[in-house]
Amino acid sequence: MKFKGFLLNVSFLWVEGMAFFPFILLRHKSPDRFLLNHERIHLKQQLELGLILFYIWYLTEYLIRLARYRKHYLAYLHISFEKEAYQNQGDLDYLKTRTFWAFWKYL
Repeated sequence: MKFKGFLLNVSFLWVEGMAFFPFILLRHKSPDRFLLNHERIHLKQQLELGLILFYIWYLTEYLIRLARYRKHYLAYLHISFEKEAYQNQGDLDYLKTRTFWAFWKYL
């Protein structure tokens, strides 16, 4: 993936970072490279599905996981998009070799 997103500092953000194509919203001005890679993985997911379908799928999957785990953080960690991003955020070359709809194997 050559497109790396537009970085925007949003100091009141309740999380460290958030991808909302084509932007990566960041709470701090100097994010680490793993956070940026994590959010860029989400940008790629959003490009593949389209923004609306991505967020519908994300919310639906979150609600299913929340019903199962009964805790917000556990539900969040088990969303397929997050599982892919967390598992690969340390591999800074991941987006160069990532296959189409790679999140599918994390369902």
